[in-house]
Parts: sequence; structure tokens; C-alpha cells
Amino acid sequence: MSRATVNGATLHYDDTGPSTGLPVLLIHGHPFNRTLWAPQSGALAAAGYRVVTPDLRGYGDSDVTPGRVYLSGFADDLAGLMDLLGIDQAVVGGVSMGGQIAMEMQRRYARRVRALVLSDTSAPAETAEGKAFRNRLADRLLSDGMAGYADEVIDKMLASYNVTALPGVAAHVLAMMRATDPRGAAAALRGRAERPDYRETLAATRCPVLIVVGADDVYTTVADAEAIGRLVPHATLSVVEGAGHLPGAEQPERFNRVLLDFLRTHVPGPVA
Repeated sequence: MSRATVNGATLHYDDTGPSTGLPVLLIHGHPFNRTLWAPQSGALAAAGYRVVTPDLRGYGDSDVTPGRVYLSGFADDLAGLMDLLGIDQAVVGGVSMGGQIAMEMQRRYARRVRALVLSDTSAPAETAEGKAFRNRLADRLLSDGMAGYADEVIDKMLASYNVTALPGVAAHVLAMMRATDPRGAAAALRGRAERPDYRETLAATRCPVLIVVGADDVYTTVADAEAIGRLVPHATLSVVEGAGHLPGAEQPERFNRVLLDFLRTHVPGPVA
């Protein structure tokens, strides 16, 4: 694990694989941390890619900024981290909120995005109902902590059948959620409630795009992934069977195969 100070916050990150490999920046979702990407980091590094997996501001081992952190702030942090690491362009991927941050990076820093990987995410701006829900949830996390919330949503973060079928994965996901600082989670929820609509950004995207979704995701459904696919006609869409909202954790071999096939086919570059 390494750390760097970016925009006034210390971010912790892992930088694995050969330094000469094509950089892949992977962004975790809420309320997780960089270890969510461990199966992908190992597979990509073994294939010769340089893999950077940061803890977002407010998550994992990174500094917490209370109040509100917008997706644009997360994107600025990641662009700053790329600067410090000497990375001009990277494949930028994210899951759920991380996918929205990846879209924000495309919106703000398109030149630096070699390709997009969007897993189990959605493009429209938040609804009025969604804004109210996220702000109520932020209040609850600050007052009650993460444990009760984690127990309530585990069978939505994973496909319900995987909570018992994959006890090690379920334990890891629960541990990440419970360990998240409520102040960081609340700040991200409040900022995410104000996110822009990314559909125009996606429609204008010309770099290669991979869309991945768990077949049984109840948060961002296959229909949501297909809607992104219609916005980006040249995109590659893959549905991962046997998975819910976190297919990279639930079905890592299937997810990794899809990701590596996409990179080899659509993103030529220096792979060590």
C-alpha cells in the first residue's frame, strides 16, 4: 500500500503490475474500499497491466472530508493521483458509484481516459425521491453507524443466493461496509445526490467502452446497462450470470475474462 496527498487529502492506494504496462485505474463503489478489486488487480497484473486501485476520499484508509463530497471532487482526486504517478492516460473503470465517478472523469478529463469500464451503474441524474433518500440515509449513518445498514443491504449488494453460497465474499463485503467511516459515507451520499446527468457525456464518448452488469442486480439492473449501451452504440455489453451488484467479487473469473477480452480486443497498448 502507498499513499499520496492530493487536493489536501491523503489517499491510500495500491499500484501493482509492471510500471511499463498499460495503466488501469479501478474505482470502488459505496461503501467499500480498494480491496473490492483484489481479484481484478491480480488478474490484470499477471496479464501485464499496471493496476491502480485507490481508496476514495472518505473510504478505506484515506482521509475523511465531512459534509459533502461531489463526484467531481472524487474525479479531481483521481486525476491528481494520476499526475503524481506519472500516468497521462488510463483505462478508467468503476462499479456503482465508482462507475459514476468514471463517467465524471470522462466528462471532466476525457483526454486522459483511454477506455471506460462501467460496471453496475446508471447514467441519469438523481431523482427528487432519490435525493431525499440519500440525504436521509446520510443522516442515519451519522447517527447510527454502518453496521445496521450493512446487514440490511448485503442481500442487495450481492445476489441474495450468493450471501449463503459465497460466505467468504459476503464476509468481505460486510467487513468493508462496517469499516467505512460514517462521515465519509454520508459526505459521498450527499454529493452523489447532486450528481449531473451523464447521458450526454456518454453519447459523446468515442473511446472504447465496456458495460458489465450482474444478471440479478437489483440496484442497477440489466435494463439500466442496456440503456447505457443505447447511448454508446459502439460499447461492448456483458451480462454476468450468477451475480448481483458486485459481479467482480461474486463471479471474479467470469468478470476477469470479460475485462481481459475487452482490453486485448479494443485497447491496444504497451502490456509488459
